[in-house]
Amino acid sequence: MCANVFLDRERELALLRDRYQSDRAEFVVIYGRRRVGKTELIEQFISRCKEGVRLLAREESKAFQLSGFAEKLGGFFNDDFLKKTPFTNWDGFFEYLSKRADKRTIIAIDEFPHLIKEDRALPSILQDYWDSKLKKSKIFLVLSGSSISMMESKVLGHRSPLYGRRTGQLLIKPLSFSAVLDRVGDPERAVEFYSVFGGTPAYLMEADSGKDIFANIAEKILREDSFIYRDVEFVLRQELVEPRYYFSILHSIARGNHRVGLIVNDTGLSKSIVNKYLSVLRDLQLVDHAVPVTESSRSKRGLWFLSDNLFDFWFRFVGPHMDDVERGRSDMIIGEHIKPHFKEYVGRHFEPIVLEILDEMNAMSLLPARFTKIGGWWHGDREIDAAALNERTREILFAECKWQDSVDAGRVLCELREKASFVDWKKKVRKESYAVFAKSFREKIKEPGLLLVDLKDVKKIFG
Repeated sequence: MCANVFLDRERELALLRDRYQSDRAEFVVIYGRRRVGKTELIEQFISRCKEGVRLLAREESKAFQLSGFAEKLGGFFNDDFLKKTPFTNWDGFFEYLSKRADKRTIIAIDEFPHLIKEDRALPSILQDYWDSKLKKSKIFLVLSGSSISMMESKVLGHRSPLYGRRTGQLLIKPLSFSAVLDRVGDPERAVEFYSVFGGTPAYLMEADSGKDIFANIAEKILREDSFIYRDVEFVLRQELVEPRYYFSILHSIARGNHRVGLIVNDTGLSKSIVNKYLSVLRDLQLVDHAVPVTESSRSKRGLWFLSDNLFDFWFRFVGPHMDDVERGRSDMIIGEHIKPHFKEYVGRHFEPIVLEILDEMNAMSLLPARFTKIGGWWHGDREIDAAALNERTREILFAECKWQDSVDAGRVLCELREKASFVDWKKKVRKESYAVFAKSFREKIKEPGLLLVDLKDVKKIFG
């Protein structure tokens, strides 16, 4: 795959550059899961502004942390004295920054939570120096971190001494399907790659788009020496206090148990524990909670999904077979466990991709109406893959996703209309339209209010 997936962070970079051009001191918080591209964003920002330094915090003693920062700052400011005489405390560090902040300078402290673990008083010390000196300077201070829980509680939370001091924040999320399509080129292969590797830049950069998906799975995931193979466990253990219960819940969701009751029955954990742990996983951006598009966010018909496709793939196909991975049996795992279920697995991930396609088409006015809400719909055992609605104009679009070639559009449309009749939303006054998404169609029939979208169309839409 493309060697530089960073290009799809141009929007975030533009936001930072706008702030850089302001006349006031800036205090920006950048956070997000590991491997999502925070460090590369900071490096690119500093590189393009040509006036800044990134200080990487490490899990080591306070004395080592201060010594390392002094050496880095001494090199950046050409201060030989600082190189030989490191800071002895955080007061000395921030006092030095305040004296050097008479002109616009980016000071980015990467993995800030490591510093807090070593010195819990650090947020209070920074608060004091920000209020008394730094906010009156030209400094552009960046704090970044991969521990979402630590960043939200110790930096962003209302109980943090730093609450209300930040001038901006960016939650860095995985890349979208359109970014993967842009890199891979072929839409079918892009759907497969996105379904397996998700949108995390570090995982995507490992993938080789010149090889098919199964070769990539064998070489990049099902190898004991692959960083991806162990990375899922590593990321979770960094964030979670009791990983065994969380792992059980994630395994259950990956196996297709999306309702709380099914997760409870599958894991043997109590409903209260499952609900508590799901809430934590959602706060950590590891699971998503979805409700039918026609209902409010408080709907009791909500379903739970893993938010990262690589994690979903790992818990579905890798975690249960780690013994075989470590015996070098990747061919057996692919042949017996992955290939028989791969079409179904990709088809499930094609549905959220279609939601993204619908959102893009909506923005481009390519749908029969301008819709204000897009999502899935289900009730009992009835399910519609995607729907879009506009409360004001009472218009609704129903869509079906078929990860198949030569789809019979007429038959799918007939089934979709039947399912749509069970959707109890402005039933007597609404205006309906329909869409079918597929790899390809046997024939593209034409009917009023019907859209047929195949993979060739998808490539044009994201043009």
